[in-house]
Amino acid sequence: MHISTIIKREFASYFATPVAYVFLVIFLVLQGMFTFYMGAFYEREQADLVSFFTYQPWLFLFLMPAIGMRLWAEERKSGTFELLLTLPVPLSAIVIGKYLAAFLFAAFALLLTFPIWVTVNWLGDPDNGVIITGYLGSLLVAGSFLAIGAAMSATTKNQVVAFILSVCACFFFMVSGLPMVLDAFSSWAPEPIVLAISNLSLLTHFDNLQKGVIVASDLVYFGALIFGWLWVNRVVIESKREAG
Repeated sequence: MHISTIIKREFASYFATPVAYVFLVIFLVLQGMFTFYMGAFYEREQADLVSFFTYQPWLFLFLMPAIGMRLWAEERKSGTFELLLTLPVPLSAIVIGKYLAAFLFAAFALLLTFPIWVTVNWLGDPDNGVIITGYLGSLLVAGSFLAIGAAMSATTKNQVVAFILSVCACFFFMVSGLPMVLDAFSSWAPEPIVLAISNLSLLTHFDNLQKGVIVASDLVYFGALIFGWLWVNRVVIESKREAG
């Protein structure tokens, strides 16, 4: 009950100003550009959405922190942070509710890309099972970045600072499995550490889902990433409350 109240409050706040509509337009325009131009959708002459999903994590790298940066920073800047924490609502419910509102907004933005799905089905006969798992992977990437963004937003009153911190943290999880990063560690770090860094790579786990392969370890990875950063979010807010 408490969580649903927080979700409704937060989700409605997104559309209280034109910012949400501007964000949705920017997201859809960029998604179209990445899919049809950079991804060479028509030139590939294949009935799939590989060009759609390939660039999605990189697009989310900036857009999801843009959604998450306001979650707590705006509350602290506007002075409603203390009021929010005095409500007869468990802190965990507030953290989860604000996060889920941002996640629903991201899911809504992703839902608006359905014309691309319609287009590929009109032009050919794609494997819609693969497309569905690709969308699942996209939601998990968005959810992971939003959890990181929420935690970073809790650390500062400045939304720009929260955005930069979020992008940096998300970027680490994006590139940790790339050869250039692993080579830098393999020259001095033990193999278990290099392997652990490689397993942190979000792109590796997303790639399986993009190809239509659902592996339990990938779902566990995204689940751990989301719940881990939500826990960090709660710890930061708790420390801010105790500090007064």
